[in-house]
Amino acid sequence: MFTFVRNRCSSSPEYAQDNKRILFKRGRPGTGENWAEKVCCEICRLLGIPHAEYDFAIAGDWKGVVSPTFVPKGSGLILGNELLASYVTEYDKTKRYRTRQHTLARVHAVLTGTQIKLPLGYRPPASGEMVNAFNVFSGYLLLDALVSNQDRRHENWGLVDTPEKGLFLAPTFDHASSLGRNETDERRLERLSTSDRGYSVRSYVSKAESALYPGTASQKPYTTIGAFENAAKHCPSAGRYWGDKLSHCSGKDFEEIFDNIPESEITEPAKLFALKMLEVNTERLSNLEILK
Repeated sequence: MFTFVRNRCSSSPEYAQDNKRILFKRGRPGTGENWAEKVCCEICRLLGIPHAEYDFAIAGDWKGVVSPTFVPKGSGLILGNELLASYVTEYDKTKRYRTRQHTLARVHAVLTGTQIKLPLGYRPPASGEMVNAFNVFSGYLLLDALVSNQDRRHENWGLVDTPEKGLFLAPTFDHASSLGRNETDERRLERLSTSDRGYSVRSYVSKAESALYPGTASQKPYTTIGAFENAAKHCPSAGRYWGDKLSHCSGKDFEEIFDNIPESEITEPAKLFALKMLEVNTERLSNLEILK
């Protein structure tokens, strides 16, 4: 049985068990996975990015997050590895990490070259920037750059396959590897107070890697900000749209999200460190030439 933690962050109603398909994700103790998932959910809400919903929950003795399914009854979820394997004959869908075949160009080709619709329930802007699924996906990459999410691997995006209406881009999901959630409080405080540029928060976020590669021969993936920047080159108007959405978010907006996270879920150093990451990454994104 689930015991739900009341949470002022969420605008969604309290979840009921009856007639509701939900996923409970148990966060590993001391990792910050639960608060990272919830914070990213609320940042998506601020930016208007289609996303899976998450709320804190307790199942028995385990603390975690609960997420209602975004896959309608009778439909299925096709993950990126399966999709790319159907597009590229030699694609290794079994490899989970450091997959050099998982290139941004291939994701772009798949999401623009097939009849994939925008996420279910998503209302695109009337101005017309979201003309295809990849334009929306570029918003997911802006999120990754903002929160330094290093887990956009080929099993962490996909399509919703509906038998009657066809294929839809799935909302973004699984953001637990974000916002320095795995750092110790000691290191967080050291990085926040250091005068060593090489150990600063700015240096820390600049090293965040995406799981998307420039090419199959590339030794390293894009950085998270590099992945978004190069996605924006495919459609500058979509990149500027997401950049404009970010420009309307203030530091106070981010602070309010963290203020609504229960103290039992996050430490003060973790909160301060994550807010600094958001501040630095917002600045870095705003300075991208592609967004000007």
